[in-house]
Amino acid sequence: MRVDEQSTDPIDQILGELPVPTPLTPEDVRLAVRAVVVHAAEEWPSGALCRNDGARFPCRLHRWGRRVLLNHGLNERQLDALIRHGNPFVHVPFPFLINGPSAGRTPAARPVRPDRAAGHPARGPVPRVPAPAVRTGVRPSGSGRPVAPPATAPRWPRAS
Repeated sequence: MRVDEQSTDPIDQILGELPVPTPLTPEDVRLAVRAVVVHAAEEWPSGALCRNDGARFPCRLHRWGRRVLLNHGLNERQLDALIRHGNPFVHVPFPFLINGPSAGRTPAARPVRPDRAAGHPARGPVPRVPAPAVRTGVRPSGSGRPVAPPATAPRWPRAS
């Protein structure tokens, strides 16, 4: 089955395809990267299955993640390399620009700082930042032990 084909899985036919968000956010891109990497193909004697949920490959989440990343600007080669890399937490820049900086951020449009000439750092001593002011209040006398959190804060059991 090709990646862009409709699935024959009964659950997929009932639930349909996941919608791709129209304005993509960085969160959508992060989730799409995780979806395509975690729900990658795994070969079995019966054919390719999703590594995560055992459905026929490509499962709903893999198809959704692939569509999101293609809409984000990645091409098929970059997407396959991302899946081969295998890291679901790899960073894909947002916004993704194929040909370098956008038209609005050309080198001529960047502001030139007067203390730097032709991209060279300024010379001379680095200015010191003043130390924060010292509190002059008197500490209440106590045993020096940490104070317990208020009773309204949840206390979770330790995992030991």
